[in-house]
Amino acid sequence: MPLALPTFDDVLAAAKRLEGVAHKTPVMQSSSLNEKLQAKIYVKCENFQRMGAFKFRGGFNALAKLNDAQRRAGVVAYSSGNHAQAVALSARILQIPATIFMPHDAAPAKLAATKGYGATIIGYDRYGEDASSLATALASQNGLTFIPPFDHPDVLSGQGTAALELFKEVGELDVLFVCLGGGGLLSGSALAAKALSPSCQIVGVEPEAGNDVQQSFRRGERVKIATPVTIADGAQTPMVGAITFEIIKALVNDIHTVTDAQLVQSMRFYAERMKMIVEPTGCLSLAAAMQASESLKGKKAGLIISGGNIDLARFSQLMTDYPCEL
Repeated sequence: MPLALPTFDDVLAAAKRLEGVAHKTPVMQSSSLNEKLQAKIYVKCENFQRMGAFKFRGGFNALAKLNDAQRRAGVVAYSSGNHAQAVALSARILQIPATIFMPHDAAPAKLAATKGYGATIIGYDRYGEDASSLATALASQNGLTFIPPFDHPDVLSGQGTAALELFKEVGELDVLFVCLGGGGLLSGSALAAKALSPSCQIVGVEPEAGNDVQQSFRRGERVKIATPVTIADGAQTPMVGAITFEIIKALVNDIHTVTDAQLVQSMRFYAERMKMIVEPTGCLSLAAAMQASESLKGKKAGLIISGGNIDLARFSQLMTDYPCEL
């Protein structure tokens, strides 16, 4: 049976649910970045979203659609951090009990924030246990609603509102670079892009060490890999979602990869030139734009920063581990 895929209308409906709840994040430009790439670059700063990442959009949209019985029973999710915080904060706002599976090595700041929003945390080994199976089993046992981090029509429709805002503010683009893990942000952004800027080239960007979506895109079928070892903890997904991949296959033009060193270079650029702290995963889009600089000359490009949740100690350590010149 073919999957029921969300449409641009679902993105528009999500935008209405999020109105007055989610932040309308700023779109920023940098003269030094424009000069460096000889292009007009528009940066959608989801690092300034509630709980520090675009994930709030999808989490809140999904929870807001639950019926009264589902809200009383509660929800369960799994995440390395940003989806965890999104579900936890959304659950607090909507007064829904939330249980989140988080890896034992989750970033301390993300773990602390998720607990602070009132969620119950259960730890797991991201390299030895399947978080989706753990969450699904708990949902079945306790009558909870499972809210996956990306492969869910309401989640990805909510994520697409970030690109919706970007296009409404700056108009049509020649190319849009989108951070990529399981494909929620990319698929939602693609729905918005094709509706509002039909000729825009849509490029997903994932870590070189975890190029499951690039492999899947080239083969035309989902490829599962071992959990990748990369500093981009928000993109340590072993396989793209079934729903998100169908949209990616239909609407996305290409999948690029970048190295951890390139991510740190982009983190340094954001910090020094744009005065922003951005987590490694959030830098995937900029790293790819810098890598593709020759093809961007004279063009109008959009970058979506996915999030800014990183411990300052970790940020400092990465700057030391990957010294480089801008």
